Amino acid sequence: MKVYHLYSGGKDSSLAAWILQKLGYEVRLITISFGLLDNWKYAKETADRLGFNHEVVFLDRKILEKAAEMCIRDGHPSNAIQFIHETALEEIASREEVERISDGTRRDDRVPFLDLRKTRSLEDRFNVQYIRPLLGLGYKTIRELTEKLFIVEIRESEKLEKSDYEVELRHLLRLKGIDPLTIFPKRHYQSRVLGWKKQDL
Repeated sequence: MKVYHLYSGGKDSSLAAWILQKLGYEVRLITISFGLLDNWKYAKETADRLGFNHEVVFLDRKILEKAAEMCIRDGHPSNAIQFIHETALEEIASREEVERISDGTRRDDRVPFLDLRKTRSLEDRFNVQYIRPLLGLGYKTIRELTEKLFIVEIRESEKLEKSDYEVELRHLLRLKGIDPLTIFPKRHYQSRVLGWKKQDL
């Protein structure tokens, strides 16, 4: 039972991968890149330390360009991040060998997040199972589990070495002469898992 799991190297996607493994799935971690930077390497490092198979999937840079245009138009990144996430899920789901896809989206997430209508549409269009292990978990529960399981680095988004969609999107905005802090929230903190703290749960 192989599942292809979108992976940034953060605590949410790492916890979801651990849960999937505990449920008996063969987990393959997938990190999305647009080839603008090599920040995917941070997710690969974390995947190696946690013992998961990992793959980098390169998407067309036009998708990132469209997301940047959405950021500029909206004055915030929400729709752009949602667009990239849905596109990434569809790209993985469209592979002939893929029967199950997953991500680390949580119960309390607003973006990225697929509602029931979009979830059913994704599953029906691509004939896949879309699995979200954290969907029933709140912030406190996730924090409790990740603190027991992982060594986690938490820093401001601009300073953290990470592999999520934001990094290349922020970089592209800079290339266009736009300060990402005029679009993204200031003093926003994110996480990166550095390795196991405790694996015998």
